[in-house]
Amino acid sequence: MKILFMGTPDFAAKILEAVAGTRHSVVGAISQPDKPKGRGHKLMPTEVRLKAEELGIPVYQPNTLKNGAAKEILDELEPDMIIVAAYGKILPDYVIDYPKYGCINVHPSLLPKYRGAAPIQWAVINGEEKTGVCIMRMDYGLDTGDVILCEDTEIGEYETTGELFDRLAELGGEVLVEAIDKIENGTAEYTPQNHEEHTYAPMITKDIATIDWSKPAEEISKLICGLNPYPLAQTTYKGQGLKIAEAYVTDGIGTPGKILGLEKGFGLIVACGDGALYVKTVQFAGSKKMDIEDYARGHELEKGVILGADK
Repeated sequence: MKILFMGTPDFAAKILEAVAGTRHSVVGAISQPDKPKGRGHKLMPTEVRLKAEELGIPVYQPNTLKNGAAKEILDELEPDMIIVAAYGKILPDYVIDYPKYGCINVHPSLLPKYRGAAPIQWAVINGEEKTGVCIMRMDYGLDTGDVILCEDTEIGEYETTGELFDRLAELGGEVLVEAIDKIENGTAEYTPQNHEEHTYAPMITKDIATIDWSKPAEEISKLICGLNPYPLAQTTYKGQGLKIAEAYVTDGIGTPGKILGLEKGFGLIVACGDGALYVKTVQFAGSKKMDIEDYARGHELEKGVILGADK
C-alpha cells in the first residue's frame, strides 16, 4: 500500500519512523514550512522533514492546502492512504476524500476527550490519571471521526508533558501499524464517537502558563508538569521573570506565593492556597534552567518574598 504521511513536530516524526518500518511504501511526507527559531531567527527544518530526509522519503512543504494547493502532490504520489499526526492545519475536503483507504489520524488522547491542538498538555494539567492514543478515520470535523483503535496508558504522578509525549509517540506508532493492517484487510471496526462527551484541548497561551499561587499545591504541580518542557509555568521573583520546570507537593502554610524557606536536598518551599510546593528546577530571566540549590549558591533567595508580586 502507498502511504502519504502528514505531520510536523517530533511526535509526528516518531510516528513516521514506525510507519516507514513496515512493509508498506511511504511515498512522501508533507510537513509545514520551516520556521525561524532561536535568538538568531535561523530557519530551522521541521522534525518530520529531518526524519523523512533521513529515511529517504520525498518531502513537500506547501504554504497552504487551500484551494487545491496540494492536489498536484496527491496526483503525483497517488497514495492509497494518508496518515496524519500533529500536522498542525485542518485538512480540506479534497485531501480527506482523495485516498482509497481514507485519511487516518493518530490522536494522543482517549477520544472524544481532548479534541484539539494540545491534548497531551491538558491531560497532564487537568490531573488525568490516564490518557492514550486513538487511531481515527478523519471526517470534516475537528477530531470527530470514527475511532478504529485506542490504547490507554497511566500518567505518572509527576510525569511531564515531554515525558508523556515520548511514550505516546511510541505507543501511537505501535497502534497505528496494527490499524493499517486491519484497514487494508477489511477487519477494521469503525466506532462513532459520543459527541456529547467530548472535551476540547485548546492551544496553550501565556495566560494559562502564569501560576496562580492561591490555587492548591496539587493543581499548581500539575500545571508545572503539563507545561514542561514548553513553555514552562511562570511567575515572578521581585518582578523578575521566573519559570518553574519541576516542583513537588509538600506541607506548608502561608500567604499564597510566599517563600517559606530553602530546604537542602528538596528545594524552595513556596506556600500555595492549600499546602505548599518544593520548587526544584527553575529558570530565571536571562539564565539557563538549573536546580534551585545551584542557583542559590550564586544568588540570594530571600525568605518571605511573595512570588508573583510586582516587587
